Amino acid sequence: MLRLASASITRAELLRSAGIPFLQESVDFDEDSIIAATPKNFVYQATLGKYKVNLERFGYSDYPLLVADTVVTAGGKILRKAKDEADARAILEMQSGSEVAIITCMIYKTPRLELFDIASTHYFFNPFDPDEVDRYLRSGEWRGKAGACMVEGFCKPYIREVRGFESTAMGLCVEVLKPFVSDEAEEKGVL
Repeated sequence: MLRLASASITRAELLRSAGIPFLQESVDFDEDSIIAATPKNFVYQATLGKYKVNLERFGYSDYPLLVADTVVTAGGKILRKAKDEADARAILEMQSGSEVAIITCMIYKTPRLELFDIASTHYFFNPFDPDEVDRYLRSGEWRGKAGACMVEGFCKPYIREVRGFESTAMGLCVEVLKPFVSDEAEEKGVL
């Protein structure tokens, strides 16, 4: 069992699908205070900030602590969570027919292990259909998503090529995490 310090429904679903038991609770961290020159540096700082506030609140002795953050980039620009529908439309226009990198950083902390991982998945999108963009914007599903991007939803039919793990793009690289969680459980005699 681990503590997922994230309110993300998608991250919770990734853990469930991977068979990793968890409880979900977190303390918020103000990402707007971050000043970063590159998307990788931004996502690292955001994850580290979340890690520090959640470590202070929960520690890691009861349950290992898992914190993650994701950033979407296109053309080297960080595409944050859209503030409103007009912002989401502008962000989606940047992604349409382009290469988009989705970078996820995670920190997993136990009494004997501290795992830091930064991974990226690159998507090459065909141009988005304007009518489908309108439907997606009206649905509100883009709210709270980094870069208004849902590779498991709206963006999926437009993917021309993928390089990297889909779980990374969804917010948590379970392919990297799972062996460490399994080793921890095995050592505790849980498996």
